[in-house]
Amino acid sequence: MPGKKAHKTIQEINRKIKEGKVVVVTADEMTEIVKRKGPERAAREVDVVTTGTFSPMCSSGAFINFGHAKPAIKAAKVWLNEVPAYAGLGAVDIYIGATEPREDDPLNRVHPGQFPYGGGHVIEDLVAGKRVELRATAYGTDCYPNKGIKKKVKLEELPYAMLLNPRNAYQNYNCAINLSQNIIYTYMGVLKPQGGNVNYATSGQLSPLLNDPYYLTIGMGTRIFLGGGKGHVIGPGTQHNPHAPRGKNGVPIQPAGTLMVMGDLKAMNPRWLAGVSMLGYGCSLAVGIGIPIPVLNPDIARFTGVSDEEIFTQIIDYGSDYPKGQARPLGKVSYAELKSGSIRFNGQDIPSVPLSSYVRALEIANILKEWIQSGEFLLSEAVEPLPGPKPK
Repeated sequence: MPGKKAHKTIQEINRKIKEGKVVVVTADEMTEIVKRKGPERAAREVDVVTTGTFSPMCSSGAFINFGHAKPAIKAAKVWLNEVPAYAGLGAVDIYIGATEPREDDPLNRVHPGQFPYGGGHVIEDLVAGKRVELRATAYGTDCYPNKGIKKKVKLEELPYAMLLNPRNAYQNYNCAINLSQNIIYTYMGVLKPQGGNVNYATSGQLSPLLNDPYYLTIGMGTRIFLGGGKGHVIGPGTQHNPHAPRGKNGVPIQPAGTLMVMGDLKAMNPRWLAGVSMLGYGCSLAVGIGIPIPVLNPDIARFTGVSDEEIFTQIIDYGSDYPKGQARPLGKVSYAELKSGSIRFNGQDIPSVPLSSYVRALEIANILKEWIQSGEFLLSEAVEPLPGPKPK
């Protein structure tokens, strides 16, 4: 195949993007290409593979500077729509966490709690252009004498607003089942007793880190789709566990890598940042993330060609083992089986329910594909790779 290289650099791919000659496919399209043509030929024909995920991601939030008041204030406690924000940063700097409930929320005192509004909803409201009530109290100092302010703020009026999520885009996750006698309410959703259903997360063959299992292209500085705007990976996420057991294809079979990400909140869209209420558990934020993977060689082509049939996760009992800190695997299941709507477990067919939206994940992958094809989005080389093992 003259003129087409199986080994490329990011600089060469960016040149093709600028010239309008780049070949971009989504991860599900790449699965079919690799299956038909093999990784060597796929690496020659494809330059970039786009991925996507849209799911509740609890470890998320935003840094905000709400601007100096007159008289000046050094805020000690701050609330946004009665949701507490952390003020131990600077005079008017705060961090609002996605899982923080309203201060007057009854929580689980009335079980199961509804958690109708929290930090994730505040972030969604701000991104949607709504006015949010900011209330702050202070103890007063000579340079910051003001002891309290209350005002309505809009995102566009804030001097600074940055989404910074400490742990997003999990590389695989558990399949949750409940073998106890009672219904339970978890961050994996509602689980019926005696194995009445299983819930699972991640978008499988579209999921970013499942398409780059050894973090060959994803690391500090990688440019990404984040919340409808453009953002960056700024390092490994909290609970990054790259040495989790892996299958022969290199894909972890249990929760493994995670990403810390950031991006300009003012450039984002509420379709891709949505407040979530999880019955009996709490508040969260559904986050849309898409990562372009440059096909630099046949190995990366092979990794991006992974299919749901080749991605497995472990089944964990959230009714007993997980809350005890003894999450022992009860079996393995593929994402192809999970996405079929039911799995076979202990001789029974059990309904399977996704927490992630595959439809939204595919939409993200296609948006990113369009951005790259139109020259709006160039790839960036990671300044530092994520910690992890070498490919076998």
